Amino acid sequence: MSGIFEALGDPTRRRVLELLSEGESTVGALVAALRADVRISQPAVSQHLKVLRDAGLVTVRAEGTRRLYGIASPGLAAAQAWLAAVADPLVEFAQPLDALATEVARGRRTSRREASRSPARAQRMTS
Repeated sequence: MSGIFEALGDPTRRRVLELLSEGESTVGALVAALRADVRISQPAVSQHLKVLRDAGLVTVRAEGTRRLYGIASPGLAAAQAWLAAVADPLVEFAQPLDALATEVARGRRTSRREASRSPARAQRMTS
């Protein structure tokens, strides 16, 4: 699993995956698309594709003399499953925190309201 996230840690590789999400592509087409954003050579793109392939995120298939690269759904599904498993406890933990924030805000509103009704009382509270 760590190989997937190591591969996704690089912004160029993430961009390659974004491009491949639109459909299969050759290295040449990927290089052309990437050059709109960064200076990159064909060997560098090939190396990024190798890392993505080794991580199970990209597939390659031969079509005549060309190699077509595409998204490997099982690799992405594994990453999504891991992220969902990690996010679930965070979501469950976030709900009580949201409730706590609401109660704190409610308490502040009540304190301000009481202070505006009785300036002398507010003075005593701050002394």
